[in-house]
Amino acid sequence: MARVWLIRIAIALLLLSMLGGSLTAMWWHNRLHRYDDLIALIAADAGLDPRLIHAVVWKESRFRTLAVGAAGESGLMQITPPVGEAWAAATRHPDYRPELLFDPEINLRVGAWYLARALQQWSDRRDPLPYALAQYNAGRSNALRWAEYDGNHPDTFIANITYPGTQHYVRTILKRYRG
Repeated sequence: MARVWLIRIAIALLLLSMLGGSLTAMWWHNRLHRYDDLIALIAADAGLDPRLIHAVVWKESRFRTLAVGAAGESGLMQITPPVGEAWAAATRHPDYRPELLFDPEINLRVGAWYLARALQQWSDRRDPLPYALAQYNAGRSNALRWAEYDGNHPDTFIANITYPGTQHYVRTILKRYRG
């Protein structure tokens, strides 16, 4: 009789474990894809591949809208207040305030604008994406310094990145985006 109860308990625990795993998988899938339509719309407006924005958001915040970085970056794409202000000035956004960076649509628009601008600034390169990602993460002056002696070779550029976190950032997003 005790053996039957042990088997029933084991089966119940197994079923609960499976249910918990399924619920976790559903939650994670929803978290990763709840902004897909918004990302597709904003990517089209910015002339970017939505998969690129998705990869940046995944790396920056793991899709946490209220994420805050150590340097004051906010939201899904971890936008700094000066970038938000530059976007507001460039787009003539009338009611911009830094707290709007926690709004997913505003955050994605600002991040896509900044990334598209960086890609345009590096458009003379063989592959502008690593340069734009480094600029997104560490700023234009650092990216310019790392590009100075790269001979227009993206792999050399990545190897020239002196911030290990930025080098990892660029490689991680490229791998996630390009597969």
